[in-house]
Amino acid sequence: MKIGVKVVPGAKIEQVKPSIGADLKVWVRGRPKEGEANECVVSLIAEHFRVPKSQIKIIFGHKSRNKIIEIIE
Repeated sequence: MKIGVKVVPGAKIEQVKPSIGADLKVWVRGRPKEGEANECVVSLIAEHFRVPKSQIKIIFGHKSRNKIIEIIE
């Protein structure tokens, strides 16, 4: 399954909510330096869908706030 994600890095609270422009909007504490925010996104999406982090893969947008994430089932 592929989903579009809009990421808000440096947030005070980590959360996942439905979004109008993308499938999900994700707020993460991690900063967009050295992939820290991407790691937080993967962890939060895995927790949200109750799957292991190894099943979450960012396939587009590694350096962008708009990402496409694949969940391998």
